[in-house]
Amino acid sequence: MSLTMKTPTPLFHPSVWRGLCVLAACLAGPAGVLAAPLTGCLIEPERSADVGSPVAGVIERIEVERGQRVRKGQVLAVLRAEVERASLDVAKSRADSNADLEAAAANAAFNRDRLVRAEDLFRQSFISQQALDQARTEARLADQKLKQAREQRAISRQERDVAEAQLSQRVIRSPMDGVVAERHAAAGERADDKPLLRIARIDPLRVQLVVPTSLYGQVRVGGKVGVSPELPGAARLIARVTMVDKVIDPASNTFRVQLELPNPDLALPAGLRCKAEIDAAAVAAAEPAPGATRHR
Repeated sequence: MSLTMKTPTPLFHPSVWRGLCVLAACLAGPAGVLAAPLTGCLIEPERSADVGSPVAGVIERIEVERGQRVRKGQVLAVLRAEVERASLDVAKSRADSNADLEAAAANAAFNRDRLVRAEDLFRQSFISQQALDQARTEARLADQKLKQAREQRAISRQERDVAEAQLSQRVIRSPMDGVVAERHAAAGERADDKPLLRIARIDPLRVQLVVPTSLYGQVRVGGKVGVSPELPGAARLIARVTMVDKVIDPASNTFRVQLELPNPDLALPAGLRCKAEIDAAAVAAAEPAPGATRHR
C-alpha cells in the first residue's frame, strides 16, 4: 500500500483568498466595515396610566374608544351628576345675590349719617347723652352687619367653588397626550376603585435592552443607537440613550440600557420587539464618563 502526500495549499492561494473574502463580506456591514453586534430589545410606551374616577358613581358615557388618540385634558368619561349640578346652581345663586349686602350697606350709611346729626345736636344741647350713645351703638351695629354680609358673600363664593370642584370630579380627563390602550368600562357601569381606561404615551417610545458588560463605559447617556423594529417595512431608526444602569447583573454579566425613540406620527406601535445595533462609535458620549476630564 502506498501513501500519497498532498502538498499544503499556500495561504495566498486564490481559492483561500476567495474564501476569506466571502467570510469578510458576511461579517461586514453595508459600507464594508465590520458590523456592530445586534442586541435584542423591546419597544414600550414612554409611560402609561390607568385612569379611574376620584369619586364613586355611575358612568353616564365614555367619550373615547380603544386605539383613539387623545390629548392632555381631553374628556374621557362622564359620571352622572344630577345632584352636583343642582348643588352648583344653588351655590351660584347664593354667591351672585347682592340683596343682603346692599341692604346692609344702605343701613350702615344711614346710621353713620344719623350719628353725625346726633353729635351736632348734642353739641347744641338739643339731645341727651343717652340719645347720642344710642346713635353711636346703632351705627356700630350697622357696620358689624355690613361686615357680616361681606363675609357671608365670601363664604357663598367659596361654597360655589366647592360645588364646581365636586362637579368637575364627575368628568374624567386624560392626564397626558397618548392613545387609548385599554377600555375597561361602559356606560351604566359603576365606577369605584377600578380603572376605567388605560392611556399610553407612545411619542416618544421607550426602548429597553440588555447589554453585555464588555460595553460598560462605552454606552453612555446621550449617545445614539440604531434600532431596527421587527415590523415588515420598518426602517432602521436612531434612538438616544437616556439611562444606563449602575448595577451589573452578576448572573448574566449584563446591564440594562434605556433609549428614547421619537415617534411623532405614531407610525410605530408599542410592544414591538427590535434589534439594537450597539456600536462603540455610534454611542459617543454626550456626557463624560465619571472621573473623565475634558481637554480644550
